[in-house]
Amino acid sequence: MRKQGETGTERSSESFPTGGELTRPSGQSNSRGKRSKRGAPTRRPGGIRVLVMSDHALTREALCLLIRGQPGIRIVGEAQNDPNGLAAAREKPDVILIDLDSSRHDGFDFLSKISKKARGARLIVLTGAPPSEVYPVIRLGVMGVVSKEKPASFLLQAIEQVNFGEVWLDRSLMSLALREALSTNNADGTGQQIAKLTKREREVVALVGAGRKNEQIAEHLSITVTTVRHHLTSIFDKLGVQGRFNLVFFAYENGLASPPRIAPR
Repeated sequence: MRKQGETGTERSSESFPTGGELTRPSGQSNSRGKRSKRGAPTRRPGGIRVLVMSDHALTREALCLLIRGQPGIRIVGEAQNDPNGLAAAREKPDVILIDLDSSRHDGFDFLSKISKKARGARLIVLTGAPPSEVYPVIRLGVMGVVSKEKPASFLLQAIEQVNFGEVWLDRSLMSLALREALSTNNADGTGQQIAKLTKREREVVALVGAGRKNEQIAEHLSITVTTVRHHLTSIFDKLGVQGRFNLVFFAYENGLASPPRIAPR
């Protein structure tokens, strides 16, 4: 893991490579620089655009103060934890940072509504709750979970990695998710959905489950990145899953891919 203050492209041990969402427009950025491969994100002028959401004004102001001091990241708005709060963003955000603990809403329904209204923005929640209580949020479109016990550098790294298309989870939370995936049976009729997949689509699912990005899948299968995207669109439709991260866990649950081994903490 990159230590606070160091530079470079080394991936944190808490990020999980999922290769980016299919819905991410071509050309959306990784704030640290350009990539020359086909279909890969490119640098977006002005850096990563972040919307901060919290029902506590003091928390919003503190997070904005932290983020404004970082190169390559900028605040485009702040709002309360309400789906209508997206209108507070001066520009379309790349990442939405949500203080989960401050929410006045019951349950996590508001997260799902924010995700649907966000139009491609990626969600990170900041919380002090234990993993067992936070786990449901990764089923609602959240791409990152940052514990309030971690230093500020973790939050900044999470913003960068999630913007690039990777999932940022604590090891214990990832382990919990994998245990549920492996223990879930296939008695809910998903067999018929899986049967709709072509041989090539199964290959794509397996590679996604292995953490391969679209460019890597294209190279491995000797096809174009555009063709990979078309395959993923078809896979999402046939399996009824939303987003690449949910596809990964669907694949683990149903034997279409092998989950990674999580090393002890």
